[in-house]
Amino acid sequence: MEHAPTRVLLVRHGRVHNPGRILYGRLPRFGLSPEGRRQARQVGEGLADAPLAAVYASPLLRARQTAAEILRFHPNLRLRISRLLHEVRTPFEGRPLAEARAAGEDFYTGAGPGFEQPPEVAGRMLRFLGRAARTHPGGVVVAVTHGDPLAFLVLRLAGADPDPRRKAALHRYGVTDGYPQPGSVLAVDAWPDGSARVVGYGPAGGYGRATARWNASASS
Repeated sequence: MEHAPTRVLLVRHGRVHNPGRILYGRLPRFGLSPEGRRQARQVGEGLADAPLAAVYASPLLRARQTAAEILRFHPNLRLRISRLLHEVRTPFEGRPLAEARAAGEDFYTGAGPGFEQPPEVAGRMLRFLGRAARTHPGGVVVAVTHGDPLAFLVLRLAGADPDPRRKAALHRYGVTDGYPQPGSVLAVDAWPDGSARVVGYGPAGGYGRATARWNASASS
């Protein structure tokens, strides 16, 4: 870890327009609700003075729309898409949210081939951090992603097993609102060798001062 780290600000996309109350997963055309756009705009305002080197997003519409609100404050940058930030693939996709909740938000136990398991999700998030560190050494990067990828990354970086049952106890690992909420920001320092550490977490709408502190520590 002798090299200066890259500060990666991992943003969960804003709230989604989902009148059918289904688990949308990777289904197309699920964009932000008016509340989600407001949350994304708040993230952009909080990062307006951040010395961003790049803005990345998952391929999904809700992530791209969130990133677009952030880019309004950084017109010199263009959106970069990374599939490493993608939502998880799950057999619950397209089914009522009530079914997922009845299963304890465990989309993984018993899932067959073709569906990701938590260690795989955490692994690709770590690969993204390593790539960001190699591509933007010492810089500040925004990456818009999804809830479970953030949850499993937090567990992996804390040295805990990325078990889906642990998603209900993320407050033990610094996620102050229990699970990464829409519009929240997780700050991580990443190094080219693949190592990383959590710097802080800011819940939706409450990260303004935290962001300023993260930016100051990134430049020091």
